[in-house]
Amino acid sequence: MTFAALGAGISPAEVTNISQHGFWVLLDSEELFLPFAEFPWFRDVAIGKILHVELPSPNHLYWPELDVDLAVESIRHPERFPLVSQAKA
Repeated sequence: MTFAALGAGISPAEVTNISQHGFWVLLDSEELFLPFAEFPWFRDVAIGKILHVELPSPNHLYWPELDVDLAVESIRHPERFPLVSQAKA
């Protein structure tokens, strides 16, 4: 169940665009870009799996089909989160 489904007045997360360089997620009125260079576990997956994103809490995104959890702050400021995937870029 997503956070938005609980009726808390927060819009659900939505992937708005995907390019060869990454993809954009809309959270309320903020659009965040996730470049594949910094988030490589999304690079070679089916588009439908990227589109299926949940917002279990206001600061947490989850892609259930990929078992990927991300703090929204790690997208806004990836330099503050030096632990990165070992997947090859």
